[in-house]
Amino acid sequence: MMPKIVIDIQKLSFFYEKGVKILDNINLRIHEKEFLGIVGPNGGGKSTLIKLMGGLISPVKGKIVVLGKSPKTMRTEIGYVPQFSTCEKHFPISVRDMILMGRLGKTSWGGFYRKKDKAMVAKIMEELEISSWKDRPIGMLSGGEFQRVLIARALVCDPKILLLDEPVSSTDPQAEENIFDLLKRLNERVTIIVVSHDIGLISHYVHRVACLNITLVCHKTSQLTDVLLQEIYKTPIRFIQHYQ
Repeated sequence: MMPKIVIDIQKLSFFYEKGVKILDNINLRIHEKEFLGIVGPNGGGKSTLIKLMGGLISPVKGKIVVLGKSPKTMRTEIGYVPQFSTCEKHFPISVRDMILMGRLGKTSWGGFYRKKDKAMVAKIMEELEISSWKDRPIGMLSGGEFQRVLIARALVCDPKILLLDEPVSSTDPQAEENIFDLLKRLNERVTIIVVSHDIGLISHYVHRVACLNITLVCHKTSQLTDVLLQEIYKTPIRFIQHYQ
């Protein structure tokens, strides 16, 4: 039996006020517990597509359905990890308090954190092996450590879908592999969609690759070739497979 569809995108287009198309006629179905990678050149619409899935912006044409409803309606079921933000990293807050912010959509109406919220934070920190950092200011974290905290913040709402926009862009190669090893484990219970610039790295982990440059074509990782990537990026690209 086929896994159920958790994200269904049909004939979706998006452009800003000046009318320049960012996305054109996107069709994509993502199944439960799939691990999907999104790759493509700068300006190809990758971050825009992730934001549409997360309900942060709305399509101009077409439709997107997440877990049977509109993305905005299902925000509390979606964990979102944005691109690395130096401003956010310098905010004076501890690791534990930053992760706790991920419970805001599921805590009490008054915005007060309950014992359940704090217990969930402790559970996620233990799972991600970052409990010893709980009182550390986030400004003292390395790039890889900070990304793990952002992932923890996204997970603490117990999402069904995890969206990550360039989660390893500010990390060293070892931290990159550590984060993707973590995502592979998380994929046992959560559907994961990740934007990445490192095609070779994600091909070792994802089930499919969505090649996006305004329009979109999906491929199994085994189908990726230098010729295919050159067609997508409009420039010679060498596909390098990472091995562990």
